[in-house]
Amino acid sequence: MITLVRPPVIFPAMAVGNEATPCIGLAYIAGYLRDHGYDPFIIDGMVDALNEVWPLKKYPGFQCQGLRFSEIIDRIPKETKIIGIRSMFSGEWPVVRDLIFEIKKHFPNVIIVAGGEHITAMTEYSLRDCNVIDYCVIGEGERAFYHLCDALFKGNEIKKINALAYLDRNGEYYQTSSVTRINNINQIPWPYWPDGYLEKFWDAGKSFGIQTARDMPMMITRGCPYECTFCSNPFMYTRKYVVRDIDDIISEIKYYIKKYDITGIQLYDLTAVVKRDWMIELLRAVIDNKINVNWQFPSGTRSEALDKEVLELLKQVGTGYICYAPESGSGRSLRKMKKKIDLDKMTKSIHNAKKLGLTVRANIIIGFPFETRKDILKSIWYALKLTAKGVDDIQPYIYSPYPGTELFNELVNDGSIIVNDEYFFSLIGLNSDLTNFKPLVFTKNINAWELAIYRLLFTLFAYGISYLLKPSRFVRTMKNLYSKDNAETVFEARLKGIIHRKDVDKVGGPQRINH
Repeated sequence: MITLVRPPVIFPAMAVGNEATPCIGLAYIAGYLRDHGYDPFIIDGMVDALNEVWPLKKYPGFQCQGLRFSEIIDRIPKETKIIGIRSMFSGEWPVVRDLIFEIKKHFPNVIIVAGGEHITAMTEYSLRDCNVIDYCVIGEGERAFYHLCDALFKGNEIKKINALAYLDRNGEYYQTSSVTRINNINQIPWPYWPDGYLEKFWDAGKSFGIQTARDMPMMITRGCPYECTFCSNPFMYTRKYVVRDIDDIISEIKYYIKKYDITGIQLYDLTAVVKRDWMIELLRAVIDNKINVNWQFPSGTRSEALDKEVLELLKQVGTGYICYAPESGSGRSLRKMKKKIDLDKMTKSIHNAKKLGLTVRANIIIGFPFETRKDILKSIWYALKLTAKGVDDIQPYIYSPYPGTELFNELVNDGSIIVNDEYFFSLIGLNSDLTNFKPLVFTKNINAWELAIYRLLFTLFAYGISYLLKPSRFVRTMKNLYSKDNAETVFEARLKGIIHRKDVDKVGGPQRINH
C-alpha cells in the first residue's frame, strides 16, 4: 500500500493569514497512481482538524493548524509500504522534518519519499538534514513518484527513473537527472478527491481566494515562461509554460458541476493568463457551454494578456476575483528582478478590471537586496494609488529569499544567508505577523524595523482608505465574517479564519506527542 501525507500548516502565533486549502498536489498524484493501478491512502493533516490550533512547544512562538503528529501516525495503515510526504514551503521544513522522523520511529520498515518545492530546491540538504528519507522526487511529482513506486514493488532498477535523488550506502548524494517536465499535460489524469474531502473544506468556509459556497481547485496550465529572480518557478518547473486542451478543461468543469454542484472555480496556476488567444478561446468555450460558476484567479498574474476584451470576457463568464502581480512601483526594481512588465499597462488593466466590477488584489514586495529607500517609497506610493482606484486587497510583503531562486543563491554565496532552522522559521514568520518589527531583511540601506513600520502603516492606511471610501464594505465585511459561504475579499476570508480557530490545548485536544 502507498500512503500520501500532507503535514499540518505552521504559522507564527500572531499570524493573521495562513488558511488551509484543498491539497491539489496530492490529489494529482493520487489521480495518477489510481490511473496506473494503485489505490493510495491519503492523510491530509488539515482536513479533519481545519480550525484546530496547537502550540509547537519545541519551537516557541509558532503554532500548527490541523492534526497532531500522533493523530497522523494513527491514521497510517499498518500495511503501508511506501509513504509519500509533501514538503512545499521551506518555512515549514523543520516541522515537516520532525514529523518524518516521528513517522519513521513508528514505521521503521517503510520507504519514505519526499517531494514538493522545498525538496526540489534543497534536495541534498533535505536528505542530509532528515536522513530517514529514502528518496526525493524533484519537480513535478506524478510521473516520477509513480515510476519509483512501481520499481520498488516490482524490483526494477531505480537509477533509470528521471528526477530522483537519494543518498547511497556510503552517504554519497546521487541524482538521476535534473527536473524533467511532463510534456503532454493532457495525459495527466484529473485530481482524485476522496469522498467527503472537499465537503469538509466547504463546510468550514476555507478558500484560496475569496469564498463562495463550494469552490473547486483547478489548474488549467503548468509552469511560467518568465524568470523573476525572486521566484522558484524556474527551478521547480523550468521556464516551460504548457496549457491544457480546452475540451479537457470544459469536461473537467462539467464533471465537477454534476458531481459536486460547485459554485466557483479557484485556479491554482502559477500564472494562468499568458496566452491571450488561448484564454479567449477558453472563455468563449465556457460561454458556449453555458457554464455558470464564479471564476477566481487568486495567484498573482501578469497583465500582458489582460486587455479590455479579455477582461470583458472574464466578467461575462462570472469572474469574481483576480490577483495582479506588479510586485513593485519602481522601474529600477522591476528591471533588477527581471519582472519584465509595463507598469503603465498593468495599471490600465487593473483600472479596467475595477470598472467592470471585479474584486481585485495587487501584490507588492518591498525590501529587495538591491533596493534603496527611494525604490521602496515608489512602490508604496504606487500601491496607494491603486488603493485609491478601488483595489480591494493590497498589502506590501517584505521580500522573502526562498530557496531555488536566483536571489537566494546570491545571498547564500555572499554569506548573507546561513541555511538552518532559524532561517526557515524566519521565512514563515516574515509576512504573516504584522507585529513583527525585527523581520529578516537583506536591504543594505534600510533597517528591519523601518521596513516593518512601512508594511504595518501602509496596510492600516490602505484598508482604512478602502473602507472610508466605501462604508458599505464595512457592513458587508461584518455580515460575511459570520457567514459560512461568503467572503468577498481575501482580507475577509483571513479574518474569518482567525475567528473560527480553536486552541485544542484549551478544549481538550490530543496531547500525546508534544512538538
